[in-house]
Amino acid sequence: MSTEQHDAAPSFSELGLAPAILEAVQQAGYETPSPIQAQSIPPLLTGRDLLGQAQTGTGKTAAFSLPLLSRLDLKSKATQLLVLAPTRELAIQVSEAMQSYARHLKDFHILPIYGGQSVGIQLRALKRQPQVIVGTPGRILDHIRRRTLKLDQLQALVLDEADEMLRMGFIDDVETILQQTPDSRQVALFSATMPGPIHRVAQKYLKDPVEVRIKSNTSTVETINQRYWQVTGLHKLDALTRILEVENFDGMIIFVRTKNATVELAEKLEARGYSASAINGDMNQALREKTIERMKKGQIDILIATDVAARGLDIERMSHVVNYDIPYDTESYVHRIGRTGRAGRQGEAILFVSPREKRMLAAIEKATRQTITRMQLPSTEEIADRRVIQFMETLTETIESQDLSYFENLMQRYQQEHNADPMDMAAALTYLLQKDRPLNPPVKHVSERKPRENANERQFNDERLPRRERRKDFRADDRHPTDPDMDIYRAEVGRVDNVEPRNLVGAIANEAGIESRFIGRITINEDHSLINLPQGMPKDIFQHLRKVWVANKQLNLSLANDEIDNSPAPIRPKLNKARGAGRALNAGNRPKQRTSKKR
Repeated sequence: MSTEQHDAAPSFSELGLAPAILEAVQQAGYETPSPIQAQSIPPLLTGRDLLGQAQTGTGKTAAFSLPLLSRLDLKSKATQLLVLAPTRELAIQVSEAMQSYARHLKDFHILPIYGGQSVGIQLRALKRQPQVIVGTPGRILDHIRRRTLKLDQLQALVLDEADEMLRMGFIDDVETILQQTPDSRQVALFSATMPGPIHRVAQKYLKDPVEVRIKSNTSTVETINQRYWQVTGLHKLDALTRILEVENFDGMIIFVRTKNATVELAEKLEARGYSASAINGDMNQALREKTIERMKKGQIDILIATDVAARGLDIERMSHVVNYDIPYDTESYVHRIGRTGRAGRQGEAILFVSPREKRMLAAIEKATRQTITRMQLPSTEEIADRRVIQFMETLTETIESQDLSYFENLMQRYQQEHNADPMDMAAALTYLLQKDRPLNPPVKHVSERKPRENANERQFNDERLPRRERRKDFRADDRHPTDPDMDIYRAEVGRVDNVEPRNLVGAIANEAGIESRFIGRITINEDHSLINLPQGMPKDIFQHLRKVWVANKQLNLSLANDEIDNSPAPIRPKLNKARGAGRALNAGNRPKQRTSKKR
């Protein structure tokens, strides 16, 4: 049986998903399934095997996760679903996505298993009896041979990116794993291409599969200048504000993934002085058309939209498209940026990409056969220059277009009564006008630190420097663990991950904006590390650091004052610096909610 891609797609509520899964999808604000999801979910829900051919980034994870999670027996503690992925990064990504879809499933457990992680950690996690396991073939096979993973009650098995597993030499391991599973299990195989060995595996192990092929028709307009910004700071909103400060745009559409995000982002931009409005699938057609008409008339400068809401949108003044949330598939990206650069006009497309989303960026470049240029955030100097230019232009326009006779008389009266200098009066009025958008000094919306790829600068990572000179800035052992102004944090990376102190310093300094000299003693243990950091870390920075990746693992940071390593260490307290760093954490690294006006 084979199905081809079609235009009309049902809603998620029409696909027959379990209520708890559907609730998670609706809470996330997802509106309609992608083609691969719409065609894969129904047969997988009925227990059919499936052979799916689609490019990376078409929404395959949800295509198999939503129906197979809907079929789980949560009363059973046996492993019921196994997902094989070619890389540890993809295994973690799939695991986290499935965890979010299953947030309303009671007693649900999922475990990612991959090479490079301590086997001991995985053995302890396997004792929790997860119903779902996501892993790389080599490590899964290792646990099968150790008899620490039993698949005798497996209900379904997913091969994700099978052609990539073939390319990496895992196909024999995959077949060995398939042979260890019950004949009654359901199999879903997804692959971007269908080379001979993959087709042979499908014929041998899939029973009368439903075949789903998603055609890729991607082409981008040559008049669109495409750029991406790699998310390196804490707040995408602040980065967006910077871009809005310096980009010379007429009309802009900002794409987010969910309906909830359209409203939230529109409200935050309005609070910063921009004329913005949300447009999403929850709005009735009349309200949607009214919003679009206001955009066309220039009453709104920025639309924040989901893919569905912006379908077919054609507004002549749309000069910029910003992908605030990266799309799930390449087709959506092409559709999004096609809202600008129409009728031969020049358009600008900006894409926000986190380090975890680099795979999607590569897929977009491959599908569109175009290179997307990396951009740097505008500097504070560029923001200041832009504000000065805008101020001058506004001043000139006001002098030329307004009757100022009343105000001239008012200023003459003030000058006579107070014997004031005209330049002082003009400066005071300029200050009052621009106090929310200072011309000098400029507002720093986000930190000035460089992206992670450039973190090997002289400050603490330049291997070419003599060791003594590097330690002037590095000083990983400057403070004893009992320093009263420092807290000890545990990071879940250690010697087994080949992590070094400089890797941890680089990540923390880059992501939290903490100068390396304020980072204290670092102790690398077998499967974890202990790090001394200034007391008083704000909650938002702490939560962000938990998710930071070092040596292909998340730090998963936690307080560990009771895990002090009492080994001898040089004592260089420098308490005044530690206190200063604590104040910097509290005052300098929180998001600055300054109002920013475009006009």
